[in-house]
Amino acid sequence: MAGPTSSLTSQSQPMAAGGSGAGSGMAGIVAAEAVQVSPTVRLAPLSLCSSSADIVVGQKVFAIGNPFGLDHTLTVGVVSGTGREIQSISGRPIQDVIQTDAAINPGNSGGPLLDSGGCLIGINTAIYSPTGANNGVGFAIPVDIVKSSVGQIIQYGKVTRPMLGISFAPDMSSEALGIKAGILVLSAREGGPAWKAGLKGSTRDEYGRLVLGDIITAVNGVKIKSSSDLYRVLDKAQVRSEGVGGSLLKEMSNSVK
Repeated sequence: MAGPTSSLTSQSQPMAAGGSGAGSGMAGIVAAEAVQVSPTVRLAPLSLCSSSADIVVGQKVFAIGNPFGLDHTLTVGVVSGTGREIQSISGRPIQDVIQTDAAINPGNSGGPLLDSGGCLIGINTAIYSPTGANNGVGFAIPVDIVKSSVGQIIQYGKVTRPMLGISFAPDMSSEALGIKAGILVLSAREGGPAWKAGLKGSTRDEYGRLVLGDIITAVNGVKIKSSSDLYRVLDKAQVRSEGVGGSLLKEMSNSVK
């Protein structure tokens, strides 16, 4: 689902309703849709788990979806792990992901992952499989991210992310340069937040030798050892808040080498 669109919503009972998309985010994994139905139709929303912190390894879960076009398929499993990290289609890491052995196959993406009480704890999103078929390692976006994403989609029409206006070296490249912890700034976009805060990118001298730029070691008091740490801090910050535009960058300016 990319941008506002229209759709036809159906369910097992004889009914159909027109829908208009409010927007989408998380690389198309999470979307919000306004649905108009007949007054005689009763739609009950799913209850949401209060917090991703309540999810524990070993608890029973149920995945619902349409694998291979088979509507209303339910599979059962357990939470195999929490705090996992996967890559989105855009390449940005998605953190604190739920791992489950409940069968997730093509067509399950976007379906709910429920606990034994019927509360939504995540949105099914991916599997780890060389063949593309389920092998017992599936992943779901946790409810905390779902809540935040849906709220932003309804308000802005998309998921908004804080932007620092920098490019930085991959972690492996930084390690090869002898940087044990921190983010090596390659460039800071002129006029961007990081540039205004005084961060400098890497350059080359007159002999072509690499001159390292600033290295971000902490943001808002949180130590930054890798790119995952930086993304985690940014994902928790609010767009247009002082935490991103002000104190965050001031802290960065005071925490560079």
